[in-house]
Amino acid sequence: MADQLPSVVVIYTDDLGYGDVGFTGGDGVATPHLDDLAASGATMRRWYANSPVCSPSRAALLTGRHPARAGVSQILGAKRGMNGLPAQQTLATRLRDAGYQTALVGKWHLGTSSESSPAGHGFGSFFGFLAGCVDYYSHIMYWDRANPLHDLWQGSEETWRNGEYLTTMITDAACEFLERVEGPSFLFVSYNAPHYPLHAPAEYVARFDHLPDDRRMIAAMMAAVDDGVGRIVETLDRLGRRENTIVFFSSDNGPSAESRNWLNGEEVAFAGGSTGGLRGHKGSLYEGGIRVPTCWSWPGTVTPGTTLDVPGQMSDVAPTVLAAAGLPYDDVDGTSQLGPLTGSPADERLLFWEYDGQTAVSDGTWKLVRHPREKLGAGEIEPVGLYRLDRDETETTNQYEAGHPDATRLGSALDGFESELAGWQEKIAASGQYPAILETK
Repeated sequence: MADQLPSVVVIYTDDLGYGDVGFTGGDGVATPHLDDLAASGATMRRWYANSPVCSPSRAALLTGRHPARAGVSQILGAKRGMNGLPAQQTLATRLRDAGYQTALVGKWHLGTSSESSPAGHGFGSFFGFLAGCVDYYSHIMYWDRANPLHDLWQGSEETWRNGEYLTTMITDAACEFLERVEGPSFLFVSYNAPHYPLHAPAEYVARFDHLPDDRRMIAAMMAAVDDGVGRIVETLDRLGRRENTIVFFSSDNGPSAESRNWLNGEEVAFAGGSTGGLRGHKGSLYEGGIRVPTCWSWPGTVTPGTTLDVPGQMSDVAPTVLAAAGLPYDDVDGTSQLGPLTGSPADERLLFWEYDGQTAVSDGTWKLVRHPREKLGAGEIEPVGLYRLDRDETETTNQYEAGHPDATRLGSALDGFESELAGWQEKIAASGQYPAILETK
C-alpha cells in the first residue's frame, strides 16, 4: 500500500510576482523548465497566497488553515530561540504519520526555537535557514539595525559553507534527498529567491544584459531557480518516480517594491519584480500582492496542458495533497482542489484574506477589500473597494457604493470573518504560544 502512495514535492519561491515566470506570460524572464512543468499539468490562473507576506503564507500552506487561525499573521522574528508556528498538525506531520519520509530544504521562517523548528513540525530532515532572508553567499542575515546573524543549518547543527550560492545549495540538497529516499516522501523545496538581497552568479546575470538593472537581477535569480527545478524533475525522471509524484510550484506572495532590494544605495521603490499588470505588491491585498504564479503536475492524473480559472488558496495545498494520498484532512480551512485538477467542477465558495489592518473577500467574480494598501509599509488607499474581477482584474474601477447588492452580500461575509479573526487571535494569545513578530525598525 505504501509503495502506491504518491510522493509530493512542493517548490516554493519567495516574493515571486505573477509576471515573473514564462508560463504566466512574464516579460524578459526565461524559465523553460518551469514552463515545461506547468505544461505537464495544470496552470492555475487564479491561485492566491493567504497573506501578502511570507510567514503567514507559509503557515497556511503547511497547516491548511487561515494564517490567524494557525497562529501566524505577521512576519516572524529572526533571533535564535524565538517562538513561531504554534503546535498543531501540519502537512508534514500528517504525511509522516502515514509512513512518508519528510524533508525541508531552504527557507523556514516559522520560528527559530526548537519547538518551532522544522523538526518540531514534522520534517525528518532539514537543510537551510530559519529566518526570513540571508545573504546568498555568506548565509548571514542583515536587517536594519539588528546585528548580523549567521543562519545556515543541517538539522539542528550550524554549518558554514561560505562562498557557495544558496539557490544551488538548496537544489543540491533536494536532489540528494530524492536520491537516498525510499518509499513515499514529502519534499518541501523552499527557495528564498528572488527575495533580496539580489545576488546571482555572474553567468546568470550575463544572460540578461539587455534588461534594466532591477529586472536583470530578478531574471538572473529566477534562471538559477529554473535550472534547479529542471534538475529536480530530471532526478525524479531518472529514478522512475515522476509518474507517481505530485509537484506543486508557487510563491509565498507578490513581488517586493521595497527599496532595500537595491544594491546600489537607491532609496526609491524597486520595480524589478512583475505583477503581470495586477495592482499592488507584497504587503497589499490588491491582486498583485496575493495572486501568485502556480502550477500542479501529476503525470497520468492531471491532464497536461490544463489551464484552470478556479480560485484557490495556499491553504488548499494540504487538503489537496492529503486527498490525493487518500488520507483524512479534518480541522482545516482549505478545500481539496483534486476534483478540479482531475476534471470535476469546483464548488462555489468565498476566499478571505487579512493582513495588517486590511481584510478582503472574493467569490471569484466580485472582490471586496477594506483599508487596502499598495505595498508593504504604505498608507491606506481607500476605506473600501469593490471590484469585478472577471472584467477588471487589474482593479482599476472601484464600484463600491452603499446599497450595492454585492457590497452588502460580501460585506456581511467579511464582517463574519473579521469576528472569527478576533476569536482566533484571542485563543492563540490565551494559549501562550503567540509567536514573536519581526521588528523592522
